[in-house]
This record gives sequence, structure tokens and C-alpha cells, in this order.
Amino acid sequence: MTASSPRRPGMATPRTSRWAAVTALVAAGALLLTGCGDQRDKVDGSVSGKGLFNKLPKSVQNAGVIKVGSDIAYPPVEFKKSGRTVGIDPDLADALGKELGVRFEFANGTFDTLLTGLRSKRYDIAMSAMTDTKERQEGIDPEKGKKVSEGVDFVDYFQAGVSIYTRKGKTQSIRTWDDLCGKKIVVQRGTVSHDLAKDQVKECEKNGNGKISIEAFDNDVQAQTRLRAGGADAAASDFPVAAYAVKTSGGGSDFEIVGEQVDAAPYGIAIGKNNPELRDALKAAFDAIIKNGAYEKVLKKWGVEAGAVTEAKINGGS
Repeated sequence: MTASSPRRPGMATPRTSRWAAVTALVAAGALLLTGCGDQRDKVDGSVSGKGLFNKLPKSVQNAGVIKVGSDIAYPPVEFKKSGRTVGIDPDLADALGKELGVRFEFANGTFDTLLTGLRSKRYDIAMSAMTDTKERQEGIDPEKGKKVSEGVDFVDYFQAGVSIYTRKGKTQSIRTWDDLCGKKIVVQRGTVSHDLAKDQVKECEKNGNGKISIEAFDNDVQAQTRLRAGGADAAASDFPVAAYAVKTSGGGSDFEIVGEQVDAAPYGIAIGKNNPELRDALKAAFDAIIKNGAYEKVLKKWGVEAGAVTEAKINGGS
């Protein structure tokens, strides 16, 4: 998500768009999204296992399950619909499971606790629109610049930037992050969007253009609700999420994206540093579904082909 520099953003120059706007997101009506809890959903399509099962750690082979930590309130990446976990990540996990011969079981948690859950072995992986960054790889707190954990490895599988959006017809001439000086923005806590907003506070104050007020929420849906009610001037999210909200909220009448994407970077699955077998098996499975077309099929289903990669990478974030 956008997640913070530990976000739900590779390699564009900061604050410039890397990839073209996704023009078609899946059509959908208004969605009732559940908050974060401890609900679990099994992604268990027709599991066949096509030769990669033996690459998995013995513990995963014996369990037949990969436990996934995810903030399941981030449409279209992962969200609840009719009581089921759906979205880009669950569909990709289903395709990966068919290659690996195991099920992926999603457990719902707040985004800023996923890496803690991974370190405590509550989850085997974290898959939640998480941006691969050097800070996360090295366990560095981006605000304090200090090492706070051993860090994680990533298997990168998608590319996304950050977008600003406003209430429809109420842009207040906002086009760039500099235009937010003197205004209020809502974001999801612990995301790259949150980091960008905090960086912009310093820029605005340095240039004497007025302070940005930031309100951070546990999930992106709560931030959207605040913006929709007029409690803020703008919101920032990963581009696929912003575009989906613009497409679906109020039947397309609530929000509009302003300006261009910034800080394009890879989404990655996070895995503990002590689990290279699982990391390498996931990379191999991603490369297999990219090659056989299952990956492309999922991205086309959700209208996000513009974020596709041609191969999975390990720790490709910067």
C-alpha cells in the first residue's frame, strides 16, 4: 500500500510519474468493506503443483498452507466483497498456489502491524500492496533513520505510484504536492503517501507557503470517508487504489484524481530474512505465472496492466 517507507511506492525521479494512467478499472458498484480484524480466508483454487512444491521449506510443505498477513481494505488490491477476500493480490496468490501446490490463507490485520506479525511468525509472508524500500529491507525507521529490526526480503511483482485525489469538482487548483501547502490531506497511516505528506510539510514550511495538516487513518477506506464528508481538501493513495475509488465511489461522482503519479516503485511480497527457501520459491512461482499468462490475466481482470512487470525481482526497491 502505497505503504510507507516501511508504505502500502522502480524507479522514477521523485514526484514524477513513471507509468501511464490506467484507463480502465473493473466496473463495480459501491462496496461495503470490512474493517481490520482477524478474519482468515483461504485462497485455494484448483491446486495442482507443477514442480515447484519441492522448492518450498519443509514446514510449508507439511502444512500445505502459506499464511499471509494482509490489510484487507485496499480495493482493488485486496478487499472484502460478499464476505470473501477478493482483489489483485488474492487472485495472484491463487495462481501462485497452483504452481506451488499449496494454499494461501489470508489473515486480516492493520497495515502498520504486518511486518511485526511477520517477524513474530504469525504470518509466513506479508502481501498487501507493500512497497519494497531499502528502509524495509534493512529494518530502518524512515523517520528516525535508525535500525529497529533485521529487515525483510521482498519478491517484487508489480509497479505503482502515488496519486492525489479530491472531491469531484472541488480541486481548489490542487495539481501537485506543492499545491497542498496550507491545506489538509488524509492518508493511510504508515504508507508511502503518509511519508510523502510529512516530507511536503517540511517543504511548505521551508518555503513559507503555509503548513499542511495531515490526518492519518488505519486504512484507506476511512480516509476516503473523511474526504467524502468534506473533512479534508485532498487524499493520497497508490494510483490503482485512487483510480478504483474514483471509479466506484458514489458511482463515480465522489472523487477525481488531480495531477500525475509520483514516486513509482515496486510492490513486493515481504518474507523474513531467515526464510530464503520460501523467498526463492515465490520468485520462481511468479516467473512461472508471468510466463504462462496467468499473471497477465489477473491484471487485465482488474484493469491494471500498466503496472505489470516482465519478471519477479528480489529486493529491487530503492
